[in-house]
Amino acid sequence: MTEHSDPVAGKICWVLTDGKAGMENQCLGLAEALGLDPEIKRVAPRFPWRFLPPHLWFGALHAPGPDGDTLSPPWPDLLIATGRQTVALSIAIKRLIGNRIFTVQIQNPVIGATRFDLIATPRHDRMTGGNVIVTEGALHRITPDRLTAGAEKLRGGLSELPQPRIAVLIGGSNGQYRMTRKSTEALADRLAVLARDHGAGLMVTASRRTGAENEATLRERLAGHSAEIWNGAGDNPYFGYLGLADAIVVTGDSVSMVSEACATGKPVYVFDLEGGSEKFRRFHDNLRERGFTRPFTGSLEIWDYTPLRDTELVADEIRRRIDALGAKAA
Repeated sequence: MTEHSDPVAGKICWVLTDGKAGMENQCLGLAEALGLDPEIKRVAPRFPWRFLPPHLWFGALHAPGPDGDTLSPPWPDLLIATGRQTVALSIAIKRLIGNRIFTVQIQNPVIGATRFDLIATPRHDRMTGGNVIVTEGALHRITPDRLTAGAEKLRGGLSELPQPRIAVLIGGSNGQYRMTRKSTEALADRLAVLARDHGAGLMVTASRRTGAENEATLRERLAGHSAEIWNGAGDNPYFGYLGLADAIVVTGDSVSMVSEACATGKPVYVFDLEGGSEKFRRFHDNLRERGFTRPFTGSLEIWDYTPLRDTELVADEIRRRIDALGAKAA
């Protein structure tokens, strides 16, 4: 890349997903890191495509159904996609457009890697290749500017919350983990120790996966402590909590939430829910061994590390490769 030019500047970019917020945010974060304002394409493949593996998607561009967006010209210069339902579509667009489009697939597409210009996949997926860039975790939309803006938006309303302030990011049950009443009580009791013994102010945000009963348990156990628990009304305070936090507690069921926490450069404590998998174990072991995270036991320590820069690193690699393609074609 030349010193004074950006090879992606002004390019038309699509973000292609099945509409899952966590997956879409990874694509949006990458597009934003490239300085692009992407057009978001959310697809809802119809029968039989949605039940087929990507290599059996005949006539893939006819797969998107009326519940989602259609895919038609004008085609983008850059396509950023993620999720199983987008794999065959990305391949079909590349086959149709050829080298006029640069395709990026986030996470392991479980199909021949050479069908994409670049694949960005986390280390725990154990995927390698000449067009594969390995990240430590999930891509995201965390930036210093976004954290600062979020913090300023909430600062006045949380001025009476004592310091140190702890952002608490709570996920819940999914295909690998279970958030039971027992684990919820253990988490709440350890958070109460932070508030009682360390004078900490807690900024708690839960997800839909947390469940109403678990959220009620958290509120009950934290009653009387310095805790601000978002009730789901109004704007999501997620970025603001991260921006104001002196340290972060996050449940270990979400690679995205842990990765976002580690992008702040602040101490990150991981609370393990019941369950897990070998892939999640590799992810958490790597971050602990490299000094990003520590287990959450109710204690409070401060340590330093270089924030995760996965999103920026992938963006830089896209620029490098597009610049090299342009030089080759010239």
